[in-house]
Amino acid sequence: MRHNFNLLPEITPLSNKDYFYITDRYKTEFTSSISRYAEFELNFAAYAQGMKRIVGDSVEVIGDYDLVLLANKNLEHVWEQDENLSHKAREITIQFSSDLFFSNFLNKNQFDSIRKMLDKAQKGLSFPMPAILKVYKSLDTLASEKNGFYSAIKFMSILYELSQFCDEAHTLSSSSFAQVKARSESRRVQKVQEFVNRHYKEDIRLEQLADLSGMTPVAFSRFYKQRTGKSVTDYIIDMRLGHAIRLLVDSEMPIYEICYDCGFNNVSNFNRIFKKKKDHSPKEFRENYRRRKLVVTPE
Repeated sequence: MRHNFNLLPEITPLSNKDYFYITDRYKTEFTSSISRYAEFELNFAAYAQGMKRIVGDSVEVIGDYDLVLLANKNLEHVWEQDENLSHKAREITIQFSSDLFFSNFLNKNQFDSIRKMLDKAQKGLSFPMPAILKVYKSLDTLASEKNGFYSAIKFMSILYELSQFCDEAHTLSSSSFAQVKARSESRRVQKVQEFVNRHYKEDIRLEQLADLSGMTPVAFSRFYKQRTGKSVTDYIIDMRLGHAIRLLVDSEMPIYEICYDCGFNNVSNFNRIFKKKKDHSPKEFRENYRRRKLVVTPE
């Protein structure tokens, strides 16, 4: 059985008459709890070296500058202190409605790159430094823009400029934890991923997946790695881990039950893989996640 722990309703400051809501603040400590919102969010942090960013089942220590786009109401996230800050960090958070770009609007050729970026950002999207440098001036002055029309145009321009770096940006959470279906332009890859999504609890053999693709196992392994950038074994492991972490944080299931429920063949193997991928044991991960007090969700 799954449970949501310590959920509190969140009344977000974004009204249905606003294009977006922005906060720009300097702080010497980050004390927020894990949260998730119905709104999409663009979050920028500066002078924040040593901060820890948690997005879904991704946990990373960030550098001086960090820019992340979140486009999924199911994706928990928080920026918290990993080390004490010796100076003021700056945090700019922009929340905007998920229906800001209605489908007919986004499907126009001129906005295709933004649509693709928002789709990718369902798992959380971290932008590289060149992208941050490209939009920093606009982010820096957006909160002080007095004219609502021009602020909306400036925000749209920020999203467009970021969308030009979509291929260089990296996703954060796993698909299974973020509850996002994996997509691929390759029909063969998509067919295999859909099979894994349905049968991750079972023993999956390479020969099965190769047969689905009409290839030999060797040819399929090479093809999958070329198309996705990771081996099919890594994809299966990531899929299983995402489901396992969701159960760790949303349920009270014993760890050994989670292990077998998510397709791992023994607890020792599960613990070893989990530790290698997440730098913590399943027990430590669960305890650390729960220690972050509460999850904030919209009413």
